[in-house]
Amino acid sequence: MQDNRYQAIFQRSSLLLGAEGQARLAKAHVTICGLGGVGSYVAEMVVRAGVGHIRLVDFDRVTTSNINRQLFALHSTLGQLKADVAAARLADINPFCRCEVCRQRIDAKNAVEFLVHTDYLADAIDDIPAKTALLRAAVVNKVPVISAMGAGRRIDPSLLAIADISATSVCPLARIIRRELRRYGIEHGLRVVYSKEKPLPQAVISGEVQPLGSVSFVPSAMGALMASVIIRELAGFEI
Repeated sequence: MQDNRYQAIFQRSSLLLGAEGQARLAKAHVTICGLGGVGSYVAEMVVRAGVGHIRLVDFDRVTTSNINRQLFALHSTLGQLKADVAAARLADINPFCRCEVCRQRIDAKNAVEFLVHTDYLADAIDDIPAKTALLRAAVVNKVPVISAMGAGRRIDPSLLAIADISATSVCPLARIIRRELRRYGIEHGLRVVYSKEKPLPQAVISGEVQPLGSVSFVPSAMGALMASVIIRELAGFEI
């Protein structure tokens, strides 16, 4: 890591995090599950901070409806696998970062596989069974984790907060995850980012319930908060 290019890229970060903190990040392994509106920002921010090894987990492809909020979603990337698009962009940002791509769907059978050699897990998936399986595996295996709760149907990023899952309120997704994890005896010990904002009504057009509405600035702000927790802890700062 003595390459002059590395020093130049992370000069500003080192001034803030310290040489020791930057060195810790260079040796760290972060797994990001889900590369949508939240996860795409987590991935980019940890790579721009100097994390040396990342694992990108996402089976989905970029669609037109992703463009309004997902960092890797562009007209030029439509139809491509999100994990592949992310890996290419992140390599262009930090060529010193080793990037492992997993184009798989997470389930109860394989969840623990994505935690191997992981120093920190960022959970940004919205499939409830998959999310529950992943979080359960992380807690049981004592892998540090930060999990995204609901970002859809919110318009005020100032109401985002970091808390233990047991201290969350208002957020419907957090309520569901609390209930699901309680079945496995997990009631606390899971750090999440959630919104204290009451979700806006879900749109109904011509009698049909629409997908969850979402804008650019709430998922990205949630991703920034998650990345901040990961970077601060890995660099040796107390939270």
